[in-house]
Amino acid sequence: MKLLPQIQVEGGAEWLARTATQCLIDEARLSPKPGLVDSRGNGAHHDLTLALMECSAHSLTPTFQALAQQSWQRPADIALRQTVGRLGREGEQQMMAATQGVNTHRGAIWALGLLVSAVAMLGGEAKADAVAKTAAQLATLPDDAAPKVFSKGLRATHRYRVPGAREEAQQAFPHILQRALPQLRLSRLNGSSEAHCRLDALMAIMTSLTDTCVLSRAGMEGLDAMQDGARAVLDAGGCAHPDGQRALAALDRHMLALNASPGGAADLLAATLFLDRIDTPYSQH
Repeated sequence: MKLLPQIQVEGGAEWLARTATQCLIDEARLSPKPGLVDSRGNGAHHDLTLALMECSAHSLTPTFQALAQQSWQRPADIALRQTVGRLGREGEQQMMAATQGVNTHRGAIWALGLLVSAVAMLGGEAKADAVAKTAAQLATLPDDAAPKVFSKGLRATHRYRVPGAREEAQQAFPHILQRALPQLRLSRLNGSSEAHCRLDALMAIMTSLTDTCVLSRAGMEGLDAMQDGARAVLDAGGCAHPDGQRALAALDRHMLALNASPGGAADLLAATLFLDRIDTPYSQH
């Protein structure tokens, strides 16, 4: 692969950063999402608002751009893995500064950061499956500089012996490639509005994801309620169908009653929207 002129690298990195940021904003604004912050309100959260989520997304643009620039046409090796890890942690600090210490997008930094890096590693243009596989190569490499601290998500994966965000990335994002993207595109083919298509994609993720955000807040009862409720929405014809909308409203009520918020699924929806966008090269947007 021939090296691109620096101006093309910078243009590609800027486009990837802008796109990743917009996907976070699109996810946050999408409504109605069960238990999550959306255009209606704060869901099951007391410390999050839509304005805060959008502020957080914008604070991450420089991080995504740095990840893309540093990863451009580089192989998956320890040196790049450590660079990506360092930039991700610096981005997390910038996010926390922008939100006054509220964790808005830590999981999204991991998922989207890896995917942005992977697109750049492939020279800025690649299909979703190739990007996910490249991100997985990066995610399986060790990062010795990573702090040895247990986040709520990691504690949940150990307590309940379930896979989490790390495993999702290391397995090349199966919930995106096998569930969310196919559902997003099927719903579009069926003529649903874009909002309904994206909600259907979120439901597809929630049917089987072991969402550690839900597990941390509501245990296995919450996880079962999320998965069963999401299946009921899709079984009823999806979010464009009146029966699906009733099932979605019931799931929302259940999540709020359990104080559960599927933040892991939301992170993967933002990553799904990103992979959907990069399936066509940035020069065509």
